Amino acid sequence: MKILYAAGLSPNDSSLYRAWALERQGHTVIPFNAYAYESRNPILRKIVYRLSAGPAVDRLNRDILNIAATEKPDLLWADKLLWMKPKTLQRLRAMGIATVSYMIDNPFGPRQDPGWRLYMKAIPEYDLHVVQRDKNILDYRARGARDVIKIQTAYEPTIHFPPPADWTDANRNREVSFVGTPYDDRAQTLKRLSELNEFQVVISGNRRSWMRALDPITFERLYREGELYLQQYREAIWRSKINLSFLTHSNQDEFVHKSFEIAACSGFLLAERSEGHLQRFVEDEEAVFFSSFEECADKIRRYLPDAAARSRIAAAGQARAQRDGYHNDHQVSLIVQRIQQKLTSPKLSSEPAKV
Repeated sequence: MKILYAAGLSPNDSSLYRAWALERQGHTVIPFNAYAYESRNPILRKIVYRLSAGPAVDRLNRDILNIAATEKPDLLWADKLLWMKPKTLQRLRAMGIATVSYMIDNPFGPRQDPGWRLYMKAIPEYDLHVVQRDKNILDYRARGARDVIKIQTAYEPTIHFPPPADWTDANRNREVSFVGTPYDDRAQTLKRLSELNEFQVVISGNRRSWMRALDPITFERLYREGELYLQQYREAIWRSKINLSFLTHSNQDEFVHKSFEIAACSGFLLAERSEGHLQRFVEDEEAVFFSSFEECADKIRRYLPDAAARSRIAAAGQARAQRDGYHNDHQVSLIVQRIQQKLTSPKLSSEPAKV
């Protein structure tokens, strides 16, 4: 297909990785970078984000329609895009262009993030919504969605892959490692783990976010290396004896893409237990899980000194992630199959894809 791909596009965005997967499958992708419409003024950017209104929003919708009229794509893929107007989607449909919205975040969750006003209005106008949670299927249908599919988040095979064959604990200078954001009670959990004084805890991610989440002494003790992306992120996983992965409960997550990325990098995965994780990894064989702080600490004590067990579980997790298609190529192909079916069969049920 010829796909107009509208998203925030940068080397650090998973939306770009999905565009790569579409290209690998032979589709023609016309990139439309939504970041070009964001103000450089941080105050104005926050206002526009909250209101989803203003000249930049108008210009984005106008430019999408102009490109669509010129390029005549088969599909508009809006990836985590909040500024599409209902009338823009209506005009695209009148032009014979199918539309899909891919949304990782949860507009119906308890976190109550701002910025959803326009997106909510546009829900009935998309031909297909791609979501990450079973609950969201009902949420979107109640809001008038035409079709909804559940797809799991995924790793990017060109970035997330195992270390060299001779990689050992001698190459690992991070014992218990977390790379990410301080959502929910993660900062408190990591601080408590460090206060056990039994092992090293290392945090990487956005500096300002972690400075706000941790007291100054804890921040200086745990924070290292800044915000990591691409090969730096992959190598941080390689250099970690234990890689922690937390659910974002305020987003009602069933699983998180970090778990699939860690597994793909053949990192030892210690993740928060959930039905979504248990469905995708065999516990204690392909990944290790915890449901409480005490269990997390006990699992760290159990596996930190046992390099052989960590290597065995990490290798099995990597094999599972590759074999069962926890990567962008497979997950994106499921979306394409659904939209191609929709082009020929307009009435589809809102069921999860087989992921």
